[in-house]
Amino acid sequence: MQRIVIADDHGLYRRGLRLALTASIPGAEIFDAACFDAVIRLLEQQVSIDLAILDLNMPGLFDQEVLCDVISAYSDTRFAIVSADGSRAEILKALSIGLHGYIVKSQRDEEVVLAVNEILAGRIYVPSLLSRTSGGQGQHALPLSETSPTRRRAGIDNLARLTLRQKQVLKLMAEGYSNKEIGRNLEIAEATTKIHAAAILRELGVRNRTEAAVLLQGWLANNEGS
Repeated sequence: MQRIVIADDHGLYRRGLRLALTASIPGAEIFDAACFDAVIRLLEQQVSIDLAILDLNMPGLFDQEVLCDVISAYSDTRFAIVSADGSRAEILKALSIGLHGYIVKSQRDEEVVLAVNEILAGRIYVPSLLSRTSGGQGQHALPLSETSPTRRRAGIDNLARLTLRQKQVLKLMAEGYSNKEIGRNLEIAEATTKIHAAAILRELGVRNRTEAAVLLQGWLANNEGS
């Protein structure tokens, strides 16, 4: 039985993809997730997730660097991006960080099903745009990104973009708790805590926990005075 996570904040797309995969992959068990927190919960709680299909723009998933942490923490799961952006640059950038496939939302149902089957079979899937220029399908070398995505500007306003779980992790980080202690407090794995912590630092545009704590304290002080 194949176990697949479909993660997208658009319910209509999730339901459509679920129907297409259920009809074409007999016995597949499919889980829905509307945000990054829900994806991490499923990966942590469910045994042997074979494939996670992630919308890069869903709440809580701020950039592809965060995906590096997820891929490392859940090495037995294969990961694919689903996106409305089918540009060559975006596809190459996604695959260069270790993702196992890139699905464009405009692709036909049969193409998406083919993509999912390719990834589940252990191959790397790219849309036809890259298949034509790379000489076919299957494994092939992809260039590594020369530079990491530009860090977002630090700012109190970015705190509002954090998910509920990320805000809980940030609060405990600011209080000086270690990843292991935060995980114990929130009843999540230490690896999961590390993923959330990395996402928080990148979204806030800060270099370390101390800077994140200062940002949080500034936000709290402003709100207490209002």
